[in-house]
Amino acid sequence: MKLIGSHTSPYTRKVRIVLAEKKIEYDFVIDSPWANDSKVPDINPLGKIPVLVLDDETPLFDSRVIVEYIDNVTPNNKLFPAPNRERTEVKRWEALADGLCDAAVAALLEGKRPTKEQSTDWIERQHAKIARSLEFMSEELGDKAFCMGTHISMADLAIGTALGYLCFRFPGIEWQATHPNLSKLYDKLMQRPAFADTIPHD
Repeated sequence: MKLIGSHTSPYTRKVRIVLAEKKIEYDFVIDSPWANDSKVPDINPLGKIPVLVLDDETPLFDSRVIVEYIDNVTPNNKLFPAPNRERTEVKRWEALADGLCDAAVAALLEGKRPTKEQSTDWIERQHAKIARSLEFMSEELGDKAFCMGTHISMADLAIGTALGYLCFRFPGIEWQATHPNLSKLYDKLMQRPAFADTIPHD
């Protein structure tokens, strides 16, 4: 399989973490849809990363679709439970984590526009989403070892990816101090090679 993405994309990192946890080999092709010579639009009509190209050349896109496919490919280290209420909760955690990343990416991109063209209200709205998401995550996690209790799941990998993106792009958001239980979970996840080996960088 071939994964197309970048070192800065949190959605690409999430897929890379899952591939590592599942011990699946793949070719990592660096490409950004923002580059003038990007091939991403030729593979994904939405022009977004990551894209997982299967052995038969079928492209899969949207990180949530990709990670669920990967988890179903091999039986080891299952990250999603069987279809039931628990699976819905795991996917809710993932949706929340991805939503936090959506808001963070939106704020970052708006901040890169020329100062006179930036919308302060838009940036503040995204930061408010981030703050509410962190608060909700912290309350839901409580004193549990992992999002779903005692075992690691896709929920934790998604949350860890989102928190890692905040560390990378928004170090001024001191969520570690305001939400120590999230910080404890993140530190635990960073001890795993899948996380330590995929730290985002420019």
